[in-house]
Amino acid sequence: MTIQFDALWVEEQPDGSFRRSVVQRSVEALPPGDLLIRVHYSSLNYKDALSASGHRGVTRAYPHTPGIDAAGVVVESAVEAFSPGDEVIVIGYDLGMNTPGGFGGYIRVPAAWAVKRPAGLTLRESMALGTAGFTAAQCVEALLQHGVQSGEVLVTGATGGVGGVAVALLHKLGIPVVAATGKMEEADYLRRIGATAVIPRSEVDDRSGRPLLRERWAGVVDTVGGAILATAIRSTRYGGSVAACGMAASPSLELTVYPFILRGVKLLGVDSVNVPIAERRRVWELLAGEWKLSNLEAMAREVSLHDLSAEIDAMLLGQQRGRVVVVHEGV
Repeated sequence: MTIQFDALWVEEQPDGSFRRSVVQRSVEALPPGDLLIRVHYSSLNYKDALSASGHRGVTRAYPHTPGIDAAGVVVESAVEAFSPGDEVIVIGYDLGMNTPGGFGGYIRVPAAWAVKRPAGLTLRESMALGTAGFTAAQCVEALLQHGVQSGEVLVTGATGGVGGVAVALLHKLGIPVVAATGKMEEADYLRRIGATAVIPRSEVDDRSGRPLLRERWAGVVDTVGGAILATAIRSTRYGGSVAACGMAASPSLELTVYPFILRGVKLLGVDSVNVPIAERRRVWELLAGEWKLSNLEAMAREVSLHDLSAEIDAMLLGQQRGRVVVVHEGV
């Protein structure tokens, strides 16, 4: 019997625009892979919004189903490491970029992309975190590994998925957090999830051209890039570290070497796409155990596949807050 499922379908139109709709697809149309997984939950990330808008730097060929995150149950397995019924998490690699992703009710992927759900997280909780939460944990751990000194840590883009989870994790670890945002109306929300102080984005967007600014931050988690990242680096205290994981504002970085040579500031690049599977398991276990957030529900809300297109548009306009969990029909 052929298995049919709903999927978000992004198609290029004759005029070069892109149209989104929810269509019925068949598992026979999925690419080859070791695991056939019924997706229970996915989540919305900025990369998904780009893919769903026809961004060729993310997705080369259309029509396509985005969704770089998926959590669900194995239906078929061609390898001994997984069995039907196993609950698994798949994020990163090529999922949702050029391989049909989690915005479809089923995915077929290599076994090397999948992690068994850690006991401390439900499938839904894993997607309330998703790539954003996973990346936030990597950023926070990178700062810790490089010896964050006493003092405040800046988180930019704090109302976004990565920024919000970073704020909550730093707070859980007892580190004072200053949240920078372009949405000061969300200041109460940011304080609820752990921010010690909330400042407007303009305060960390210095375009004066000065090579160094007043030393302020013990460390930084930057999720936006561009001038804000340059400002953060120039205002990080002696010996501090900056974990950079995003470029929604800009991929460019205009500064001198002064912060690195005169203050010993460390710039730590963080990637979540091609992390080796053993490292993925370790980070997920950390998020399910010692670093499990008690306020995760405050940062996440559910939407159906049919409501997703509007959420994508809101994300592209910078109007999202926290995490959007996509729930598939029948879950």
